[in-house]
Amino acid sequence: MAYYGKCIETVIEQLNKFKPEKDIPEQFLEAASTSLQTLSPQKQAFILEVLSGCLEYRKLLAVVVDAFYVRAGWLCRRADYNLFEVICYLATFQLDELGFQLFSDIIRSQPLDKMCKFLGFLFNPLSLCSWIKDEWSLIYETAHVSENWIDPLMRWQPEVQELIKQLEKVMTNQSPLPKTKAKVTEPKEFNLTVPRPRAIPVPEPVPVMTKPKPIPRSTYHPPKEQEQLEMTRRYNRWKAEELLLKVNIEEMRCAVPRSRGTTLVQGSEKKLQLRFMPRILKTPKLTFYKPNNVPVKLNTAAILREGSLYQRQVEKELQRVDKLVDGAGDFSEFLEWQKKMQAKDQEEALAAGECRRLQGKLSREEAILARQLLRQGNKQKADQKKEETAELMQQCAERRLQEERSIKELVEQVIEVQKNVKVAQMKLLKGRRQIVQEVIEESRELLQRTAEAAKEEQKRRCELIAQHRALETQPMRKGKLVDLTQIPGYGLEGEMSVVELRERLALLKETQQRKEEEKRDQIIQAKRARSQGLQNMVEQISLCRAAMGRSAALRWEQKKAQSAAPGPPSQDQRVLELRRRIEESAAERRKQAASGPISAPRAPRPKPRLLRTPRATSVLSLRNLYGGACASAWRSGRDAGATRK
Repeated sequence: MAYYGKCIETVIEQLNKFKPEKDIPEQFLEAASTSLQTLSPQKQAFILEVLSGCLEYRKLLAVVVDAFYVRAGWLCRRADYNLFEVICYLATFQLDELGFQLFSDIIRSQPLDKMCKFLGFLFNPLSLCSWIKDEWSLIYETAHVSENWIDPLMRWQPEVQELIKQLEKVMTNQSPLPKTKAKVTEPKEFNLTVPRPRAIPVPEPVPVMTKPKPIPRSTYHPPKEQEQLEMTRRYNRWKAEELLLKVNIEEMRCAVPRSRGTTLVQGSEKKLQLRFMPRILKTPKLTFYKPNNVPVKLNTAAILREGSLYQRQVEKELQRVDKLVDGAGDFSEFLEWQKKMQAKDQEEALAAGECRRLQGKLSREEAILARQLLRQGNKQKADQKKEETAELMQQCAERRLQEERSIKELVEQVIEVQKNVKVAQMKLLKGRRQIVQEVIEESRELLQRTAEAAKEEQKRRCELIAQHRALETQPMRKGKLVDLTQIPGYGLEGEMSVVELRERLALLKETQQRKEEEKRDQIIQAKRARSQGLQNMVEQISLCRAAMGRSAALRWEQKKAQSAAPGPPSQDQRVLELRRRIEESAAERRKQAASGPISAPRAPRPKPRLLRTPRATSVLSLRNLYGGACASAWRSGRDAGATRK
């Protein structure tokens, strides 16, 4: 049993080395025969015969083994794939030649649980006569498969079933193997040289740990500056709104005549007071605090940029006022013309929007009509395609019959060629055995030479190691006394001892620290001056923003009132023409719908809503603020010019 088990193991090793994508079976068999020259001739012949058979009928064996892994061998390893291929080949092709007794010995030499599963799956009469026969018939002829392979397997059915029962009994009666204790490794001491005693090192100074800084209170408690900033922000907002209220009341008084000014100004004052009343005053029992001068960390670039922008606007307004004082023209006529042109542009935009909507409606009607015509054309094409496919199917059936006849002829030719291959293989084996024996003798001589050279090299290395160890055992003087106060005396210019060098370095560090502290004080003073200037600029910017916001809000209300007013119906020729075309296309579509049933058109996709991003809203607010500021400045300049005249 051990004899056959080793033979099967060698066959499985060779099959594991075989790669069908790269290796050619004939060349692989030649290489395997050269590697098996050390075995006996009987073993060699048996291994080569089984190996060549497994490679020749690889497709047939793969059908059975793959099905076994899918249906019955879920728990079997993929590493045993070639083992099942070898057993399948022996049972299918070599069972008559080997005899049942020898076949049973081979089975018993392998793992019993795997063999029971595989033999029960292979010798199942239902699978042999059904799907195995059908799969093998796709590769070879049906008559050849049934006569040479299926019928012999069915004849050996009772003996194989008896063998399976015996194996199952052996598995049940087999006692578990006693657990052998693993050998414990016994440690051995290293044969090392005795180390020399080391000198006692000088103790290092104990490092003094610096005291850590205490945790700041702001880590766990919010700072007071935030509350103070909030209070100052509310106070500044209230003051700015109060200032705006006064400015607007004065503008209204200047604009309205004295006869009607008393009543109108009083009413407008009440409205403005109600509208611009700060929210802080509405809440009862509020306490107001005067703002403290708390340093606020803001974005310096933004403050300077906005301050310069408002400064340029003020300069432009002053220049414009000077021009008006010198006698420049007024913008009233230009503003009237601008309003007319804006109204005209708005009418054109509404007409263009109506045209786009009607064009979309017209294209929808045309698309529905084109879809109806396309469906009719597709129906005609489908009928023609069905007729063409019927003709092609008939031609394919005739071609298949011709191909089957040619395949049968090729199979007969291949069977004849395979009979002559075995004789040629045996002749090749005999010739190559002699070559292998000659190569083995040459390799033995080379091995002897290399062994002698290795011994000489080992002796030489041992001598070198002994010399090296002898040199290491010689005593050597270590350590050197150094006097830090002594000058080395190399003859260099400015030469000094280590102690003097350390003192000079300490003095240099002190002077450097003094310079850094002075520079730090200068930087702090410059920062304080700059922060004070920035704070003043921030106050000016807040006032300008409040004024521009008020003017922008008034202008936005005027624009909203204008847009809310309904406009006259559009009388554009393009709109009327598009409406007429839509009515004509709808009438034509109804005619087509009346002639045959038509599926409902697809619903149009919803248009994506345009969301205002924060950046867009900020840009709009800036434009409104800038426009309001310009308008208020222009009004103030106009009033000043009128008073001067």
